[in-house]
Amino acid sequence: MHDTEDMPADVDFDEDEPSFSDPEDFEDDVDDEELLGDLLREKPQEADGIDSVVVVDNVPQVGPERLEKLKNVIHKIFSKFGKITNEFYPTVDGPEGLTKGYIFLEYGAPTQALEAVKNADGYKLDKQHTFRVNVFTDFDKYMSISDEWESPEKQPFKDFGNMRHWMEDPDCRDQYSVIYESGERTAIFNNDAKDPVVSEERARWTETYVRWSPKGTYLATFHQRGIALWGGEKFKQIQRFSHQGVSLIDFSPCERYVVTFSPLMDTKEDPQAIIIWDILTGQKKRGFHCESSAHWPIFKWSHDGKFFARMTQDTLSIYETPSMGLLDKKSLKISGIKDFSWSPGDNIIAFWVPEDKDIPARVTLMQLPSRQEIRVRNLFNVVDCKLHWQRQGDYLCVKVDRTPKGTQGVVTNFEIFRMREKQVPVDVVEMKGDPESKTAESIIAFAWEPNGSKFAVLHGESPRINASFYHVKNNGKIELIKMFDKQQANSIFWSPQGQFMVLAGLRSMNGALAFVDTSDCTMMNMVEHYMASDVEWDPTGRYLVTSVSWWSHKVDNAYWLWTFQGRLLQKNNKDRFCQLLWRPRPATLLTQDVVKVIKKDLKKYSKIFEQKDRLSQSKASKELVDKRRSMMEDYRTYREAALLQHDDQKTARLQLRGGVDTDELDSNTDDWEEETIEFFINEEIIPLGE
Repeated sequence: MHDTEDMPADVDFDEDEPSFSDPEDFEDDVDDEELLGDLLREKPQEADGIDSVVVVDNVPQVGPERLEKLKNVIHKIFSKFGKITNEFYPTVDGPEGLTKGYIFLEYGAPTQALEAVKNADGYKLDKQHTFRVNVFTDFDKYMSISDEWESPEKQPFKDFGNMRHWMEDPDCRDQYSVIYESGERTAIFNNDAKDPVVSEERARWTETYVRWSPKGTYLATFHQRGIALWGGEKFKQIQRFSHQGVSLIDFSPCERYVVTFSPLMDTKEDPQAIIIWDILTGQKKRGFHCESSAHWPIFKWSHDGKFFARMTQDTLSIYETPSMGLLDKKSLKISGIKDFSWSPGDNIIAFWVPEDKDIPARVTLMQLPSRQEIRVRNLFNVVDCKLHWQRQGDYLCVKVDRTPKGTQGVVTNFEIFRMREKQVPVDVVEMKGDPESKTAESIIAFAWEPNGSKFAVLHGESPRINASFYHVKNNGKIELIKMFDKQQANSIFWSPQGQFMVLAGLRSMNGALAFVDTSDCTMMNMVEHYMASDVEWDPTGRYLVTSVSWWSHKVDNAYWLWTFQGRLLQKNNKDRFCQLLWRPRPATLLTQDVVKVIKKDLKKYSKIFEQKDRLSQSKASKELVDKRRSMMEDYRTYREAALLQHDDQKTARLQLRGGVDTDELDSNTDDWEEETIEFFINEEIIPLGE
């Protein structure tokens, strides 16, 4: 125990609570930011509010008598981008009271001000006045720029490995993604004629489904908080985009941009329903409002990714990259526009407009960015139109449904635009119905040959469904080359390389499959994959996958692999199989002339391919061949070591054999004597029964 005399004098034993008083010379080192951080962050700043203000220059200078009219015009233009809460029109001192030629507009949110700058800067009011629009805070920002240039900080390079490693596979195997166990597992397989080979497999890799980018560089997975992109040899995470509740995505054809949609994030002030992202940097390029995603994708891209377009009521808005601003700062006013589509080979956009009183319906082809109309086709008695481009952009088919007089129901015509010919001539193919009942024939499906000039049509009513094949000739005619009647089909799937196709009766038609060679229109095989829900060609056109997805049917979930001729190679049963997608291949780097030379000398390469095919078809698997090769190498190594040992022991052998070299006697058998020696090993007596 301590003596109480040793205790400090200021300790009071009568108090129940200790004293927390600071000494007189104590200095507090805690700043206000630590104590009152939340309150200080809400402290009004000098620049609060001005980031919602825009300055509009090159505004007409008018007097008091015309000021109200000017305000109405300005308000109509700029209220499209958000609610204008305040406006100010400075005037010149003097008896006339003219405006100074610039105005200030304040929006309800900074994002609305930025939207006004993006869309209204460069707006041409008339011949003398073109608006220049800036955010008010830009003036301080540009005036405070230092005169001394500082070099930007060098960013570290991130090496994601070979992003196209799968293209270097020695056996030229394509890859495909598979989701199974009701979405719990996702795997990437290398396709093989015998059995698929796992390249990568992960649990809960995605929460819904996956998507490949158009050239196969990235694999996109979906998560509640956003999208993740994976790639490289080991599928490392390349990029991620934060978009809460994202449900749909779309890639630009150039793989530079990705578009995401979420129904949860949109607000009136800040458009976030649709966001366009830069894939390389991960930066948000622009957000858009969206009323409905029923017709996804909302934005349609040009073939090179330089433009994307969106259709709203009576308006076609075309945007350009990388600015993400409207082309020529304004949208196209097209009264009643119903649908549009980009050419897959050129910056040409096609759209159609229905009839309006005495004005006929019309299909228009427009060249961009000039907006020149290169072809207009007028149509009468139109009910509906569908636009179908051939993959190379050589042809456009407009499926036109009409209601002509004297006919019951709807009659369908195919208007074929020859895009590569002068003035874009149009041919018409009429699908005639039953002449006796005067009823039109319903069209079930239409599809162009990807790399050719043929197209296929499914028409009629079950069970009398016909498959017709047409050829667009160079002489300006369209020829019906073949028709198969009584087909069990509701879908057409062309091989990516053309010529071969599959007529499929999916879902309700119990998975009937007809494999057709359109070079001579022969039916190569007719088979069935019961309750098949999906058909997917591989990028080379050598293999076809049919599948029964757990998302559409709860039993018999599997995917089957076929050759292009309809021979079944594999039946892959996966527990609660959901989705299979082939990994796309980028366009070849070879020119057309080089491709022609390769096809011409194909026999020279075919021997190598045939040898590999024979090896894959034989019972000796690749692992067994490798094992045999390894055993042969081990034998050679052992034999060389034994020969060296034999040579080293030669002196000892000569001494033991009295100087006789038996190695030299091997070639002369006359010096040898053959002696047979017999010796008893064992004797066993077995009694035989009667």
